[in-house]
Amino acid sequence: RRVLFRSEAHFIETIIGVGILLFAAKLMAELFLRLKLPIVLGELIAGMIVGPFALGGLQIVDGKQLLQINDEIRILGEMGAIVILFMAGLEMTPKEFLKGGKAAFVVGTLGVVIPFFVGLTVFQLFGFDALQSMLIATALTATSIAISIQVLSEFGKIKTPEARLIIGAAIVDDILAIAVLSVVTSIAGSDGGVDNIDITEITITILKVLGFFAIMLVVAVVVIPKIITPRLWKAKGSVEGIATAAFFGAAALAGSIGLSPIVGAFAVGMALSTTKVFDKIESYIGKIGLIFAPLFFAIIGAQVDLRAVDLNILILSGVIVVVAVATKLFGCGLPAMYFLKSKQKGMRVGIGMISRGEVGLIVAGVGVTAGVLTSEVYSTIIIMVVVTTIITPIWLKIEYRKEQRNDNNESNKTVEADRKSVV
Repeated sequence: RRVLFRSEAHFIETIIGVGILLFAAKLMAELFLRLKLPIVLGELIAGMIVGPFALGGLQIVDGKQLLQINDEIRILGEMGAIVILFMAGLEMTPKEFLKGGKAAFVVGTLGVVIPFFVGLTVFQLFGFDALQSMLIATALTATSIAISIQVLSEFGKIKTPEARLIIGAAIVDDILAIAVLSVVTSIAGSDGGVDNIDITEITITILKVLGFFAIMLVVAVVVIPKIITPRLWKAKGSVEGIATAAFFGAAALAGSIGLSPIVGAFAVGMALSTTKVFDKIESYIGKIGLIFAPLFFAIIGAQVDLRAVDLNILILSGVIVVVAVATKLFGCGLPAMYFLKSKQKGMRVGIGMISRGEVGLIVAGVGVTAGVLTSEVYSTIIIMVVVTTIITPIWLKIEYRKEQRNDNNESNKTVEADRKSVV
């Protein structure tokens, strides 16, 4: 009975947490919409305000904090990321993905290689040992694509060339970052550490991860459209239910073979983008996204603990943030300018790739658990993830606002010219 009581209390704790986070996220979304700021940023800040390290920690009920980020709430957040990436996959056909393959591969690869090696060099110059520098550098590699997707969707720009390149490059970026993460964590967990590095083994690990993704993509594109068809599923809700099972199943498969689960969800979304059930699934998943997306961003915000920040942490965080922003902006932006033949669009790709997310948080957690990272360095990585997540939507919005103003000016000039010609 006591176990049952604890289980019930844990369940109530979870649903209270979800309710508070969702309410706060939507409240801040309304405020940010009226302030003409990115909604996703409002949802993120909502989590920071009501989280257990801020207002949520002040409300004590029965000796416990009212809002606690337990494992169940974290899982719901991860499910939110899977839903967001499935929605992104629906916006890109396999043909479009392959067409932009060369550009996406180059931009995504440079978006991992440049932050990693610049980070490794800079932090060794700051006196960190090789393994700590490698972990910090790994935290700088992966882009949190969910943030950029939400901003692009908000502006109706999800089908633009730069948006497609951001999504394609971020997927490549994510796959390579996971490969780097698996290599670095295995080094961190081994007895020999950095001295025990085997280049052949590292190469095999990276090729294995790339191979798994290629196979998953091919299987999804060939098999999924044959399974999810109105000819087979006639009962109300069957198509939507099977599609949901498919993208969660692919996410689980991706996770079980060492990839990020969001990669599997993206592959299934892409496989369904050209099918007869596309409109039905897009309408359905859009409604699911209204709940899961804000919850995902609020949960990320709620896990930010800034109470232990001091001057040393702020200085180190400033260095990490500068490296994080510069390496993505130039590492991804410059090659994107070449491929898109536009300085402005290339710049947007660089900005869209700045936000770091779950991989940065995972690296920080792995480093602390392995006893490699100090609590000071852990805090700086968390601050870097938070700051880049806040910078990205604001910067992207400023870029698109500029474009809107330019378009309006051009339109006004055209109208004025036509009026003069009539006169």
